[in-house]
Amino acid sequence: MMKICMVGQGAFGQKHLDALKNIPDVEVVSLVGGTEESTREVAEKYGIPFWTLDLAEGLAQPGVDAAIITSPTPIHAAQALQVMDAGKHVMIEIPMTDSLADAEAVCAKQQETGLVAMAGHTRRFNPSHQWIHKKIVAGELKIQQMDVQTYFFRRQNLNALGQARSWTDHLLWHHACHTVDLFAYQTGETIVQVQALQGPKHPELGIAMDMSIGLKSESGAICTLSLSFNNNGPLGSFFRYICDNGTYLARYDDLVDGYEKPIDVSQVDVSMNGIELQDREFIAAIKEKREPNASVQQALAAMRVLDLLEQQLEN
Repeated sequence: MMKICMVGQGAFGQKHLDALKNIPDVEVVSLVGGTEESTREVAEKYGIPFWTLDLAEGLAQPGVDAAIITSPTPIHAAQALQVMDAGKHVMIEIPMTDSLADAEAVCAKQQETGLVAMAGHTRRFNPSHQWIHKKIVAGELKIQQMDVQTYFFRRQNLNALGQARSWTDHLLWHHACHTVDLFAYQTGETIVQVQALQGPKHPELGIAMDMSIGLKSESGAICTLSLSFNNNGPLGSFFRYICDNGTYLARYDDLVDGYEKPIDVSQVDVSMNGIELQDREFIAAIKEKREPNASVQQALAAMRVLDLLEQQLEN
């Protein structure tokens, strides 16, 4: 039985708790939260026997093998280092950190300890993107352009449950991170050229609410990414793969071709839930003592690109 400490009681922590129910021989034995009332409520809802606001206490529960970090982004790095220092494997939800220096520190700690450390790049595991990836690996598709829209309506500091956040989300270090990693993963190439523009910063939140990013891979494939917290319409991320042998649109777990003809992705993997598939990979990598897909070492490439983009935006 794999015993897990869940770190974070918010919207994404609960998505992982729902996913873990479907994975055999896994038990969440402790929950580490940020506020007493909500942490207690989530522990009761999911039948977690121990809850605390102290990470050391959560990790010290008998038999804990690993932790899944879904806490606010600014504390990801410190918590990941603490988990590995305690001798536990760790998955860090995206983004694994909000700076390149912190990401390098996490990777250095993983190398020092030899523990499984994975970043939460769910897009690698969504069946829609897996279908594309399998075609690319088989030599049936080659990406010429990825056109991606990541749109939210978030003019107040609220989370996915509509609750007030204690920290501020970021279009670059969080939402662009998904696409930067996915573009490199799907092309199998290093990103060699970047460009970025951003709109005015929100007077209260202090972040840009609109952003445009361009990426180019070694072979010349390009990615065009538009992001907004101002979009009052369909929310989420939508991916158009323009390939040498067809065009495909991925909308979460749905996939259609360029003419909106549905493609069945129900048999791509054992589940249609990308977060469950991500968690299954984490558990399997621990049991098999191997590097997981989306390890922190693999994810470091995206963090380096985000750092370059941030430098452009600041200049």
